[in-house]
Amino acid sequence: MLSEQVIAYCERGDFGFWAEPVNALSNAAFLIAAVLVWRQTAGLPLARALAVVLVAIGLGSFLWHTFATRWAGLADVLPILVFILLYLYTATRDFLRLPALVAWGAVALFLPYAAAFGWALGQVVPGLGANAVYFSVAVLIAAYGLWLKGSPTGRGLLIGAGLLCASLGFRMADAAVCDVFPLGTHFLWHILNGVMLGWMIRVYCRHMRRAD
Repeated sequence: MLSEQVIAYCERGDFGFWAEPVNALSNAAFLIAAVLVWRQTAGLPLARALAVVLVAIGLGSFLWHTFATRWAGLADVLPILVFILLYLYTATRDFLRLPALVAWGAVALFLPYAAAFGWALGQVVPGLGANAVYFSVAVLIAAYGLWLKGSPTGRGLLIGAGLLCASLGFRMADAAVCDVFPLGTHFLWHILNGVMLGWMIRVYCRHMRRAD
């Protein structure tokens, strides 16, 4: 049932709207990041679209950490998926300078790739869940960065991959620290992930400005 409520994070102790105040309010990081990169996206339609999706990520995550329902969970994950696919398209087309058809092919292959990566990593480290999929994204970003090694864009992508891995560490630590730190660490995932996504948009904008 989409209306079913779940407790998924350390901070939440009941099903009240404000049962996760820090997790909920830390989603402002996504909105702040979108505002900070907005001017840089001027004249770059795909970059501007990424900034809009970044706002949607913040709003969707806020709904998830307040309503805590299955439908709110979808509102949380779907904008993230849209951001990943849109960035993958732009990175393949504009960073690697490959035809748009190849970029669409990369988009089509992402879900099978993420599923296979998640399954394989799950065999080595059981219980990773969605974290395995996020790790697949970090690996993909790093792969593009290594492809472009030596360039400012390549270095920017490698930094982005590192930021994502660091933020994932806080996402994974949430349940582990619950007994000693009831607030949990999920809010740090929000903050660092907001920084990371804003950085990724900035990397794209800088690349496109240099390409002009």
